[in-house]
Amino acid sequence: MAGQRTRDEDGEAAEPARRAGDRGHYGRLSRKLVLAAALGLVDEEGLSALSMRRLGARLGVEAMALYRYADGKDALLDGLVEALHLELEERLTAGSAPENSTTPGPAAWRDELHRIARVSYEVCLAHPQVVPLLATRMLAVPLARRPPAVLRTHERVLALLHEAGLGRDRSAAVFRAFTGWVLGYVSVELRAMVDNPDEEGTAFRLGLHRMPPQELPRLREIAATLAERGGQDGLDAGLDALLDRFAQD
Repeated sequence: MAGQRTRDEDGEAAEPARRAGDRGHYGRLSRKLVLAAALGLVDEEGLSALSMRRLGARLGVEAMALYRYADGKDALLDGLVEALHLELEERLTAGSAPENSTTPGPAAWRDELHRIARVSYEVCLAHPQVVPLLATRMLAVPLARRPPAVLRTHERVLALLHEAGLGRDRSAAVFRAFTGWVLGYVSVELRAMVDNPDEEGTAFRLGLHRMPPQELPRLREIAATLAERGGQDGLDAGLDALLDRFAQD
């Protein structure tokens, strides 16, 4: 009903949506602006800080004004996934693709997959607080309902595999392996390792004294190495191993 008061996500009475202005600190709102602000908020304060009210305050508008661009907290979370893929898309478009990548040959399509993996790695490390959503939201959102930027990323990879001459079944296998490896690798790179950052000694900084040496000898031995990031070299090596297994005749 026109003029009816609603309640925001915190349960408090909010002004009618028709009265919620859409011009804030950064000018008139747009979906892109809202998602960029949400991404900035989560980058700075973590996912737990994200709410319509906090985001509205950041943009200088009432929380109800945001419902034109995201209809609730879940939509905002999906929007964060979208924002990461939009950034990935922009970086891939701005960067230089390998020669002949539009008609990949035996090596060019692999080179382009490596480029997509590396840029994905860079984007994820730039926004580590959002990375868990790349897995959890995909568990909750059916394929056809995912943001267009996510679907375009899927299509970009599958188009490479198709143009490289892989059939449907092998393309599906490579797609799964590629997607799983990149997300898994990034997740391992970003895992929490440091127990006490104020400690100078590696063992105490990692909290190895909390791990029983008789039960976990190998883990204690390798923990310091695991705490170091593998970087893009490790990403490339694992991707090549997967492609050799799934994509070679």
